[in-house]
Amino acid sequence: MATDARQSQTILDAIEAAGVDAVVGYTQRFRRRFLAVKKRLITGQIGDVTSVVTRAFMNRMVPIATVSRTQDRANLTPMVVSGTHSLDMCMWLMEGKTPVSVFAQSCDAALGKWGTKDSTFGIFTMDDGTIWSMNISWALPVVWPGAVYGIEIGIVGTKGVIDIEDTHRDVVLATEVAQGAGYAPEGFDPGAPRHVDLLTSYPPGDLHDNQLWGPMREETNAWYQRIYTGQRTPHATANVGHRNLLLTMAMDLSAKRDMPVELPADPDELMRELV
Repeated sequence: MATDARQSQTILDAIEAAGVDAVVGYTQRFRRRFLAVKKRLITGQIGDVTSVVTRAFMNRMVPIATVSRTQDRANLTPMVVSGTHSLDMCMWLMEGKTPVSVFAQSCDAALGKWGTKDSTFGIFTMDDGTIWSMNISWALPVVWPGAVYGIEIGIVGTKGVIDIEDTHRDVVLATEVAQGAGYAPEGFDPGAPRHVDLLTSYPPGDLHDNQLWGPMREETNAWYQRIYTGQRTPHATANVGHRNLLLTMAMDLSAKRDMPVELPADPDELMRELV
């Protein structure tokens, strides 16, 4: 809803005061593989979850295209802008668990000149002792074939494990024809020829016959169904969206302080120290 924690809180307060059914576009929730995993977790197929490892890889087209369009870059970090999607996915899969602390580290060797970080790695501890490693790097070279996002998630429970490879390496295009940027707002030029692409790695889906096919289509249709019938859908509520922002910013604060941060984080404290 915002990249400013206080603005996000203001928006959330207004939504809740008005009783509006507002949701946030975490499109990954509408992909078949993650829905299948969610079902297995709900039905206890791996017992109680004890540890989770998340790794997200992105090429640097997204941060360069994003931060180059604004001078207000203080909160445009890997976690706040892009890591929030994999963070939301894991928090959704671990639904019912509450983070109580996080310790994170960041580096900026490649993207520091753009006013952002390369990578942020963190460890969350949950209220029941579950540990969760949440790692993202959006500094891979522009020739990295993933259009946008590649995720790997490992979920270990007392009775089993679920291992998710969502890197899109199953459909590879290699061609002499130069490929454009996977993420290209306002004609963004990646500045280097790209001849290999991991197809289906653009999170909203893919175009065919001037129609979008994929998770954003499912998300939109589910929203209509939610409105028309009142049926429950996998959408993230506004409250969850706000929570996710605070968690991503808490990772950035921990990295800045070089020490753990207790959760839940205070929006005023986050903005005082991160801006």
